[in-house]
Amino acid sequence: MSDHQDAVLEVNHVHRDDVGARMGMWLFLLTEVLLFGGLFLVYAVYRYQYPDQFRIAGMELNTSIGTLNTIILLTSSLTVAISIAAIQKGNKLLSVIMLSLTLVMAFMFLVNKFFEWETKFSHGIIPGSKEMTSKPNGQILFYGLYFVMTGLHALHVIIGMIILAFMLVFVIRNKITEGNYVKLENSGLYWHLVDLIWIFLFPLFYLVQ
Repeated sequence: MSDHQDAVLEVNHVHRDDVGARMGMWLFLLTEVLLFGGLFLVYAVYRYQYPDQFRIAGMELNTSIGTLNTIILLTSSLTVAISIAAIQKGNKLLSVIMLSLTLVMAFMFLVNKFFEWETKFSHGIIPGSKEMTSKPNGQILFYGLYFVMTGLHALHVIIGMIILAFMLVFVIRNKITEGNYVKLENSGLYWHLVDLIWIFLFPLFYLVQ
């Protein structure tokens, strides 16, 4: 077999791997959508049953923090997209800077969420607490869904940070380059999903009033 044929086969092999990696990521993202879609459905059912109690409970949440976190995540989606575009054009420095900024903003999101939850805990709004169980059923359900859904989302943010941190190392070590960026691209897709989920969570909980 000629060198030219070997090169063609090698290129085709890499292409199939890239396509498979992308398809695998899209299938994984579909399972995540189904997971949160089920939780959104549960939220919709209970909100229909207890509209007034959901509105009262929603007024206890800090809309300013929720808005700030929304801006932070939307901006982080932009920076990760710029990072991918930069590495595709061979601009390693810009890609590293944008990935670093994405990680900083993800950390800022978690810090804001920590203080928000801490405030709720200081007011006795803790699942299973006496303060919580004394509230009407609608409010108990609202806060239960709030802690489960925002907590699950925060877990996804942490996982996303770990993945992006590895991508940052790979870019720095030239394991992700202009000709081999599928890992970073898939990581960006995951991060965009994390942001998209928050875009739905924000109005459901913080703007319900």
